[in-house]
Amino acid sequence: MSTPSSSGPVLQLLASGLQRWIRSQCDSVEELNLSLQGSAFALFKGRLKGVTLQAKRVQFQQLPLARAELQSGELRASLRPGQPNQPVQFEEPFLISGEVVISGVELNQALASDRWRWLGDLLSERLMGLTPLRSLTIDNDILKLTADVITGNDPIRRSFRLNAEQGTIRVDHCDAEGSMLIPMDPAIRIQDARLKAGQLLLKGTASIQP
Repeated sequence: MSTPSSSGPVLQLLASGLQRWIRSQCDSVEELNLSLQGSAFALFKGRLKGVTLQAKRVQFQQLPLARAELQSGELRASLRPGQPNQPVQFEEPFLISGEVVISGVELNQALASDRWRWLGDLLSERLMGLTPLRSLTIDNDILKLTADVITGNDPIRRSFRLNAEQGTIRVDHCDAEGSMLIPMDPAIRIQDARLKAGQLLLKGTASIQP
């Protein structure tokens, strides 16, 4: 049963602290809704059954997430009202699962940034034999990559499909042999990867180290 953050002063304090902690882990968050599963009595013992989070327009490690819907497992946490920079102390690692959505336009912009340019160039090199990547677009359920050629001729464009495999994202050529697995943080496991309506939808789990 979900307990809204306003259901009691202790849970309200925890919800406020969790929201501040989540915002501190992100570059920016425009909209954030959070609900707690548990009771004040359990919290006094340092346990919380879980947290459900819905967020929109999130910037996380310079990746622009249009939407995120996440659910945590059981948490062991304590309140630290005297520590404004870290009002919640997590006692153990915990798991989160859920879905994030990234628009193709914003993913293209991210791959042009200093933080993620290496990934765009890796996709271009491994899948088309060319670098750097000029642009990425999502056309319904097709990923389209464009790269320039050294001779100055027309740029090369190729189409791809995405699937989840081995805990990461597999990119497959639409019209030729060949594929690649995108390098993934070992703490993250992708369970489903889809392209739809110009967006990348990812479902998976992540282990969070406090």
